[in-house]
Amino acid sequence: MADYYDTLGIQRDADEKDVRRAFRRLARKYHPDLNKDDKDAEARFKEVNEAYEVLSNADSRKKYDTYGDQWKDADRIEEQRRASRSPFDFTAHGYYDNSDLFSGFEDLFGAGGGFRDFETRRAPRNVRTETTATVSLEEAYSGTTINANLTTGGRARRFEVEIPPGVDNGSSVRVTPESGTELIFRVAVTPHPRFRRLGDDLYTDVPVAFEDAMLGGEAEVSTPSGRRIVVTIPENSQNGQNIRLRGLGMPTLGSPEKKGDLYATVRPVMPKSLSEEQRDLIRRFRELRSSTL
Repeated sequence: MADYYDTLGIQRDADEKDVRRAFRRLARKYHPDLNKDDKDAEARFKEVNEAYEVLSNADSRKKYDTYGDQWKDADRIEEQRRASRSPFDFTAHGYYDNSDLFSGFEDLFGAGGGFRDFETRRAPRNVRTETTATVSLEEAYSGTTINANLTTGGRARRFEVEIPPGVDNGSSVRVTPESGTELIFRVAVTPHPRFRRLGDDLYTDVPVAFEDAMLGGEAEVSTPSGRRIVVTIPENSQNGQNIRLRGLGMPTLGSPEKKGDLYATVRPVMPKSLSEEQRDLIRRFRELRSSTL
């Protein structure tokens, strides 16, 4: 397996801005829409996306830095190590700082304080449950609250879980409703009919009348917040040309005040029927253009 840092072309001490900057550069370079006949580019794009998903998340990056290719098994490895320690080793009894466990997410139920109290003699056996939390792109944009029914401790329980803005596929929300119980919600964002997501950036196709693509004009663009804005179409715009709308993309996980960009992809629309006068004008245009070639 390729080293994720090498995949993004960054140093191991790179900060989150460097990670995001490298991902954006490579994602645009290898995006399948821009390399439709290059299968190697598509494979490379998937590698870049996988590396970004791991290194952009503080929790998964910490595990990757510690365990390398085995980072997905980090929790199991650490559990085995705790089980093999002396019963008088405090770390073997679950005394840890919740800030590491949640990787920046708030403990929604306010539990876990006892883990910091070294007066406590023993912690309960740790029970871990994982499930999937499916949200729409709009919910991932604004954040949402979901209800989950899970069986813990032999009884069915209902939990209200806060999904923060900026989550993406592979993001996780950890909750400790009580000491010794850990719930992990793996986030899955459903595909959107209009928007394609690359990290914090979004891409959307914008139909443009062919004459506006040639002469310049205006078009209306939908945004993930629900707003519709009018953008200027430059003259001589080509099919697939992107118009960058800064700060209108997805919020950054953990820093929702920061947002990626929205790219409006120009898609010229040819007329389905023409009047005879319009045909004459286009014929005249073709003649004039041929004479200048």
